[in-house]
Amino acid sequence: MDSIALEKTVTAANYDSLPIVLKEAKGVWATDIQGRRYLDMMSAYSAVSLGHGHPRILKAMAEQASRLAVTSRAYHTELLGPFLERLVEITGLDMALPMNTGAEAVETAIKAARRWGYQTKRIAKDCAEIIVAENNFHGRTTTIVGFSSDESYREGFGPFAGGFKLVPFGDAAAVETAITGNTCAVMIEPIQGEAGIVVPPEGYLRELRAICDRHNVLLILDEVQSGLGRTGRWFAHQHEDIRPDGLILGKALGGGVYPVSAFVGTRELMNVFDPGSHGSTFGGNALAARIGLEALAVIEEEHLVERSAEMGWYLLDRLRAMRSNIVKDVRGRGLWVGVEVDANVVSARSVCDALLEGGVLSKDTHGTVLRFAPPLTITREEIDWGMERIERVFARAIH
Repeated sequence: MDSIALEKTVTAANYDSLPIVLKEAKGVWATDIQGRRYLDMMSAYSAVSLGHGHPRILKAMAEQASRLAVTSRAYHTELLGPFLERLVEITGLDMALPMNTGAEAVETAIKAARRWGYQTKRIAKDCAEIIVAENNFHGRTTTIVGFSSDESYREGFGPFAGGFKLVPFGDAAAVETAITGNTCAVMIEPIQGEAGIVVPPEGYLRELRAICDRHNVLLILDEVQSGLGRTGRWFAHQHEDIRPDGLILGKALGGGVYPVSAFVGTRELMNVFDPGSHGSTFGGNALAARIGLEALAVIEEEHLVERSAEMGWYLLDRLRAMRSNIVKDVRGRGLWVGVEVDANVVSARSVCDALLEGGVLSKDTHGTVLRFAPPLTITREEIDWGMERIERVFARAIH
């Protein structure tokens, strides 16, 4: 039985993977079991922002794993403090709570916001509300999919927890209208990733910050995908020069080798936690802290934020210059671009399959958008290599 057939036999069918079996990867390149090489234009949804097998990350991982990996936070380690100290320095916030996956960090943010609402804002017990955006994607737990506007994420998983209000993404006035005395937080992605790399109108985040300040409401930003250099700044919200009350991070924080996430916030917000109120067996373990600290150092010392800005503009320009009758829109920021295709003519998945044949790894979303998010280490020459093949695929659709 081949690898794909075996996987389908023994694995729950919760993914519709592309028909490729990868064996190894280095930098921006991945190789399949036949020895064919591909340019990775997805980087595991930003989890591999530093590239595959970054030597500094692998060295730090091996050294730490042989010394001390997991003890749980029943005990202190010498690494967690320095890791979170650096994280709060970079974010400009005060305290952090380490977790493993992005969804866990989102759940942490929800718990923090609600407890702040009860303890600080004095919202009546069990009445706290959080405003979220339509077409959001914050993870896959039952709480999170419960406030998704995509029925396919919700089907068969109810009943769902209440306490969430949906408003249109990019509409600050709708947020202000939805606020009541029970509103404890507004939680959004600064740029919606799974929705198709949707960039809100200029000034949207600044307006949200002002609205939240007026109504004594927390502003919490989910930057699991958009953070840590992906958009050409350390964090996407820095394009509008605001400071959130809480920031959700993950993916790239693990250096492409290990799940590391965190919820970072103001001291007032983070002080709602006390011993026993939240936890995770693996969250903040010594191995995670060492990898996270090294990942932050690599991003800074190898100027990957600046590279993302420079290469992002180049990639955007090349994609926008393509001649194709199937392209409806090209949008993005930094090395994070969505190409929306005309669903009446072609499906994004079929374009993905064609790119795969050409040696480029991408992934569609919602059947209409191709996502391009290569490792931040990508060079102009590597982008050119990929664009030759991308242009070829899109040009085939011209009549």
